[in-house]
Amino acid sequence: MKSSKPDIYTISSISQLMRELGQPEPLHPLIGLIDYSRVQPVNIEMGKKICLDLYKISFKTSFRGQVKYGKGHYDFEEGGLAFIKPLQIVFSPDDIQSYEGYALFFHPDFIRGYAINHSIDNYGFFSYATSEALFLSHKEKVIISNLFATIAVELENNIDAFRQSIIVSHIEQLLNYSNRFYNRQFITRKSVNNEIVTSLDNLLNSYFNDNKGLKKGLPSVQHVCEQLGVSMRYLSDMLRTVTGMNTQQYVQHKMIEYSKDLLSATSLSVAEIAYRLGFEHPQSFSKLFKSRINQSPLAYRQSFN
Repeated sequence: MKSSKPDIYTISSISQLMRELGQPEPLHPLIGLIDYSRVQPVNIEMGKKICLDLYKISFKTSFRGQVKYGKGHYDFEEGGLAFIKPLQIVFSPDDIQSYEGYALFFHPDFIRGYAINHSIDNYGFFSYATSEALFLSHKEKVIISNLFATIAVELENNIDAFRQSIIVSHIEQLLNYSNRFYNRQFITRKSVNNEIVTSLDNLLNSYFNDNKGLKKGLPSVQHVCEQLGVSMRYLSDMLRTVTGMNTQQYVQHKMIEYSKDLLSATSLSVAEIAYRLGFEHPQSFSKLFKSRINQSPLAYRQSFN
C-alpha cells in the first residue's frame, strides 16, 4: 500500500480499499458497502493512521462502553452513525471486533454531476469527531437500516443506467435523515449540551476576568473548541440548535454582555475595555457593540448616569 508518510496509509479508491480489507472486487468502482456480520477485514494493520480519500458512513447497530463528549464520558448502548469526509486522518481499531455493523464508502466522483455534490459540505457532521457520533432511537435505526438495505439491493441486483442516480438519491435521503436526527439529539441530550455550554461560559468568563485578551487577543472559535475538547463544527451546530447562535456569535454575545458590565460599573474608557477584551482597535469594538445593542458604548454608559 502506498503511504504519504511512513506511518500513514493512503487509500484513494474503492478497489484499493477492498483489497486492503481482504474483500472481493467492488460491485461498482466508485462505491462499496460492507456488512461486517458477513465478512471480517483481514489485512489492515491495527492502530495505524489511515488517510481515506473517500466518504465513509459507518452504521453500528450498538455502541458499547463509554463515549466521550467534550471533557466528559457518557454510557451508551444504542446504535448510531459516524461520518468521515475525504482526506481525514483516522486510526484503524486496535481490536478486530470493532469492525461491526455496516460501512458505506463512496468516492467523490460518485456524486459529481449531481446536486448533492454542491451541498454535501452543508452536512456539518462530516466534520465532527468520532466521539460526536449520532445515536439513534429504535425507530430511527429501522429507517437507517432500510436505507442501507435498499442501497445494498441496488448495488447487487440492478446494473443499468439508473443505478447510480437511484443510489445517489438514497445517499442524499440518508444524509437528510441524519440531519434531522442530529437536530433531535442536540435537543434531547440536554444534560450533555448544558454541560458543554456551562463549560464554554466558564471558559469565556475566565478569559475575560483574567484579561487574557491583552496578550492573546480575541478568544477564537478554535481556541474554545480545543479547550472544550469538541470539534468546531459540532459545537457550532449544537449551539445554533440550543441558543440560535453559532460559536462565533455566542462568543461575541458573551463578550458584549461582559463589556456592558464594565461600561455600567467601572470608569474604564471604551478603549481600555476594547483592549481588555482582545480587540486591536477600539473602533472595531464600538462597531460590534453598536450592531448588537443599537447604541454606541458611550451612549450605553451615559444611560446609567
